[in-house]
Amino acid sequence: GKQIFSSKTEFRISALKFHPTESNVFICGGFSPEVKAWDIRTSKVLRVHKAAVQQTLDILFLPEGREFLTSTDAVSRDSADRTIVAWDFQSAAKISNQIFHERYTCPSLTLHPKESVFVAQTNGNYMALFSAQRPYRINKKKRYEGHKVEGFAVGCEFSPDGTLLVTGSSDGKVFFYNYHTSRIIRTLSAHKEACVSAIFHPVLPSLLATCDWAGEIKIWQ
Repeated sequence: GKQIFSSKTEFRISALKFHPTESNVFICGGFSPEVKAWDIRTSKVLRVHKAAVQQTLDILFLPEGREFLTSTDAVSRDSADRTIVAWDFQSAAKISNQIFHERYTCPSLTLHPKESVFVAQTNGNYMALFSAQRPYRINKKKRYEGHKVEGFAVGCEFSPDGTLLVTGSSDGKVFFYNYHTSRIIRTLSAHKEACVSAIFHPVLPSLLATCDWAGEIKIWQ
């Protein structure tokens, strides 16, 4: 293949997402207070988003890409500000850091494919539902719990039609939740190690890929 981009950051990258409408632009973050937007055509940084954190855990673009969210490691005994931060992509301005007020980090974020909501996986062993529009309020009536996170970077994702929410679990299982009722529909005993990712095929909704902490990958039908 032809290499079209090469560059280095001063920090170890742990999250990278392409812009939903600008295919040449991506954002990356990791073990640094900075989140950087890059242009693959020039291999140069477009802008830098900087917060008072040590690590960015995940990045989520909101619809159309004008705004994006970062989840961070910034949680203290007294405050949960900066756990999820909303940014304006063009200006690099911080929109809000008062989104999630419980003292748990959120290792992964996922956007609903049809509705203006997103889900945050939390280290409180539950997934929280939020509005994807300002001021990004939490839905206190819905909470997806039953699986375990326990410090692992457990990923979660909606099915392509938005009816299911799937997540891994630190005990190696995969949990399927009904998005509307937040009830568990099914579980799979997928791995011996912690299951850190479960992803639907983008075209064939009957296919699911899972992987565990030790690097084992499985495809399910």
